[in-house]
Amino acid sequence: MARAAVPGRLSGGRLLWRVATLVEGVAETATARTLVFEAPGWPGHLAGQHLDVRLTAEDGYQAQRSYSLAAPADGDQLRLTVQRVPDGEVSPYLTGQLAPGDPVEVRGPVGGWFVWRPTDSQPVLLVAGGSGIVPLMAMIRARRIAGSRVPFRLIYSVRTPAERYYADELGHPAVRGDAGVDVSFVHTRAVPDGWPQPPHRIGVADINSGGWPPEFEPSCFVCGPTGFVETVSDILVALGHDARRVKTERFGPTGG
Repeated sequence: MARAAVPGRLSGGRLLWRVATLVEGVAETATARTLVFEAPGWPGHLAGQHLDVRLTAEDGYQAQRSYSLAAPADGDQLRLTVQRVPDGEVSPYLTGQLAPGDPVEVRGPVGGWFVWRPTDSQPVLLVAGGSGIVPLMAMIRARRIAGSRVPFRLIYSVRTPAERYYADELGHPAVRGDAGVDVSFVHTRAVPDGWPQPPHRIGVADINSGGWPPEFEPSCFVCGPTGFVETVSDILVALGHDARRVKTERFGPTGG
């Protein structure tokens, strides 16, 4: 992912590499895996921030990638969800070979603009495209852990139902509408049996029905591929949302 870097807990300072050890790996989809690490000395992070992961081969060759944190700070524990990139250098190892007890190097946290704090009081609209759900899920989890009553709405666009991340959690009453988080889905390639809409790309009607009215002045967070982010941002502004309240994260080819 390409992001603007603001280090640490927004306090500045030099970021240090530290060793993180895999504790658990859980499949989210056929090509994505959530990784839980222990990283002694981790300084903490905000929902929406990310970190750098570095792998070093026996011959000294190094490869480095950035990944969004999938959950709020929990002591020294970190949670990432990684999508495997075909022919990638890092993601195939993280999703297919890294085993509990194996180490990687991590550096962070990074990012200070695309964040949500439990002290924020405005309604929140989250719009995710594919793996762009990861930092937005960290915000949903941070809300729940903090006991926040700020209303959230999530619009999640995926190609097929099988490619939804966090499917069980997003469908649980502890997350969905009766707990203050309304979740709606857009499917671009295939829909579940009995789904009321055909496959389609996200559009004005989806944002209008699944989002907040602009007069509510919601904080809007949009994350996904570049084209998706640009489309959603343009729709939000066209519907009357203040562009200053629309925060975006986008990703593209990085070599995986």
